[in-house]
Amino acid sequence: MSSVAAPPEASTARLEPPAPAVPAPLRHRAGPAIAGGLALVLGATAFVADGGLRLERTTYVEIALMGLGALLCAAALLVPRARSQPLHGVPALVAFGLLAAYTAISIIWSLAPSDSWIEASRTFAYLSAFAGTIALTRLAPGRWPAVLHGIAIACVAVSAWALLTKVFPGTLAGDETYARLRAPFDYWNAVGLNAAIGVLALLWLGARRSGRPAVNALAWPGIALCEVALMLSYSRGALLATVLGLAFWFAVVPLRLRGAIVLLGATAGAAAVVGWAFSMTGLTTDELPIEIRADAGHELGGLLLLMLALLLAVGLVAGFLAAERPASPHAKHVTGRVLLGVVAAIPVILLIALASAPGGIDGQVSKAWDQLTDPNAATPANTPNRLTATSSVRARYWDEAFDVHALSPWIGTGAGAYATVRNRFRTGTLFVRHAHGYAPQTLADLGWAGLALSLLAFALWGWAALCAGGLRRRDRDLPWDAERVGVATLLAIALVFGVSSFVDWTWFVPANALMGLVAAAWVAARPPLRRRLEDAALAAAAPAAARDRAREMGPLWAPHEPPPGEAAGAPPVAARRRRVRSFPWIPAGAAALVLVLALSAGWAAFQPVRSVHAGDAAIERLEIGGLDAAASIAQIAHDRNPLSPEPLWELGYIEERRGRLASAEEALEDAVRVQPANAESWRRLGRFQLTTLHQPADAVASFRAAYFLDPRNPVSTSDFLEASRANDMPAATP
Repeated sequence: MSSVAAPPEASTARLEPPAPAVPAPLRHRAGPAIAGGLALVLGATAFVADGGLRLERTTYVEIALMGLGALLCAAALLVPRARSQPLHGVPALVAFGLLAAYTAISIIWSLAPSDSWIEASRTFAYLSAFAGTIALTRLAPGRWPAVLHGIAIACVAVSAWALLTKVFPGTLAGDETYARLRAPFDYWNAVGLNAAIGVLALLWLGARRSGRPAVNALAWPGIALCEVALMLSYSRGALLATVLGLAFWFAVVPLRLRGAIVLLGATAGAAAVVGWAFSMTGLTTDELPIEIRADAGHELGGLLLLMLALLLAVGLVAGFLAAERPASPHAKHVTGRVLLGVVAAIPVILLIALASAPGGIDGQVSKAWDQLTDPNAATPANTPNRLTATSSVRARYWDEAFDVHALSPWIGTGAGAYATVRNRFRTGTLFVRHAHGYAPQTLADLGWAGLALSLLAFALWGWAALCAGGLRRRDRDLPWDAERVGVATLLAIALVFGVSSFVDWTWFVPANALMGLVAAAWVAARPPLRRRLEDAALAAAAPAAARDRAREMGPLWAPHEPPPGEAAGAPPVAARRRRVRSFPWIPAGAAALVLVLALSAGWAAFQPVRSVHAGDAAIERLEIGGLDAAASIAQIAHDRNPLSPEPLWELGYIEERRGRLASAEEALEDAVRVQPANAESWRRLGRFQLTTLHQPADAVASFRAAYFLDPRNPVSTSDFLEASRANDMPAATP
C-alpha cells in the first residue's frame, strides 16, 4: 500500500468534504438486498424469458430491464457526486449505445424489418442493463461481493432446476424428448453456460480469505452441482468457455492453492456422479418412456443429495483446518509446484494420446480441423460422446452467414434478418434463427459497420477492465486486496460469456447475456486499481488529518461551534453557496430524460406483442362469424406493427372469407412489399392467385420468387410445379 499512498501532509488538498454518515443497519442490509435482488432478477429472467425465442415473454423481460436500468440511472444522476470523482465506464457505455442505435437504424434498409424491430428492442434492453449496472456501481461501489453472491445464487438455482427435471421427469418434464439438459432455457448450451458462470462465481466464494467459513463452504457443493449440470448438457462450447475462464482466473488471481483445493475437491465429487450418469441409458438416450427416465432420475437424485452432503461436510472441515492450521509458505510453494506440474502434464498426455492414435498427431489434428470446418459434416449425436466429437453444424451456419453478408457487406441486411435471408443459401431444410456465433451473425445482420462498432465497444471495455483489474504491466505489483480478486472474478465471468457467444447464440438468451453484462459493466465502472488504492489510503488518513486540524484550531474552533460571523445553527457561507450552485436542475432533467427514453423504448418494444394480441383476437372473431369485426381488428394489428407481414396475411384471409377478393389481394401484395425477401409472403400470394383468383400465370411468377428465396423448401418446388401445370407450362425447375 505504501507504493501508492501519499503521506497525509501531501494529501490534504485532495480530501473531499465527508459524506453524510449512513446508519450501520442500512450498510449491513445493502449487501444482502443487492445480492437477493440481483439473484431474483437473474433467476426470473431465466424462467420467464427462457431461450429468448418466445416474443411475448421475452418482451416483458426486456421492458422490465429497461425500467429497472432507467430507475438506477436516474437515482445515480440525482445522488451528488464529488467533482474529482469521474464516471468510469462511460466510453464503453457510449460505444454500446452507438451499437444499439445502429441496430435500430438498420430497420430502414432491413430485409426483415419486423425482426430488426425485435432485435433493436433486445439490444436496448441489454444497453439498459449495462447502464443500470454502471449506475449501481456508482450508488454502491463497495458492494461487489453482493454482485458475485447474486450471480452465484442464480446459477445454482437454475442448475438445480435443470437437474430436477432429470430427477422428476414425470412431474417437471413429461414432454421432454431429449436426454440433454435444456430446462429452463429450452436450450442445452444456455444451461451449460449458466453452469460455467456459476463455477467461476463459486470458485471465488470458496477461495476467498474473507467471509464466514460456513458460507464459503457452500462453494464446494455448489461447484459440483453446476459441473454436473454442465456435463449433462453435453455443451462443448460451455465446457470450452469454462476451461478458458478457469485458466484466466488461476493465471491472474494469486489464490491458486485455495482455489485449486476447492475446485479439485468439488470436481472429484461431481466426476463420480457424472461418470455414473453417463453409464445410465435412462439418462443419456433420447425418446425413452417416462418410466425408464423416472427410475434413472430418482437414482440420480439420491446420488446428488449424497454428493451435496459429503461436499458440504468436506468444505466445512477444509475451512476449519485452513483457519486453525494455515499452510506454511513452504507447503504453499510445494503445492503450487505440484499443481503446475499437473497442469503442464495435461498437454503432454494429450500429445501422447494423439501420437498413438491412427495417423499420428498430424492426422488427428487434420481430421479434427476438417470435421470442424466442413459445412457438410454430420451432426454429433446427443450422447456423452458428443463432448469428444469435433464435428459441428456451426461451419454450415457460418458459411450461410457469410453468404448473407455478401449481399450487403458494409451495412448488413438488417438486425435479425439472418433467419429470413439464409433460406436463400441454406443446404438443408432445418429452420435456424441464428448463426451460432456473434461475429458471423453481426456480419450478416449489421455488416462491417456493425462489427466495427462491436469491436469499438469491446476495446473500450477491455481497456477499462485492464485498468480496474490491475492487469497492466505497471500495475502488476500492486497489492491484491479482496476487491481486486472480486474484480478479476467478474472479469473472468464476462470472458466466459464472451467465449460462449463467439461460438454460439447465447447473446440472444436474456439470462445468459444479463449475467455477462452485469459482470462486464461492474468491472468497467470501477476506477483504475492504482487510483482506487490511492483513494482508500486517503480515506484512511482523512479522520486522523481532521483530528490534527481540530487540535491545532484550539477549543474555540470546536466542530459544534460556528465560525465568527455566522449565526448559531446556520450553515457556513461557502456551504450555502455550494448548495445554491449545485442545486440539481441539470441532474434532475437528465434523470427525467432517461426515464422518458426508457418509457418510449418500452412502449415501442411492446407494439409487436400488441399486434400479435390483436391478430389472435381477429382470428377469434372470425371463428365465431364476426367477419367485419375481424377485419377491423386485423387492420389494428397491422397498424401496431406495420413492419410485419403476418397481420396482412391474416387480413387477406379474412377479406377472402368476406368475399372481398380485391381487398384480399391488396393485403397480400402489401405483405410482399413489406418483406420482399420473405418467401412465405410470395408463397401466400401465389396460392391465393392460383386457387382463388384462378390466375396461374401470376401464380407462376409468385411461386418462382418464393423458390428463388427458399429453394430447399419442398413446398417451393411443389407449388411451382402445380402452378406450371395449371398454366399449361412444361414442368421444369424455376
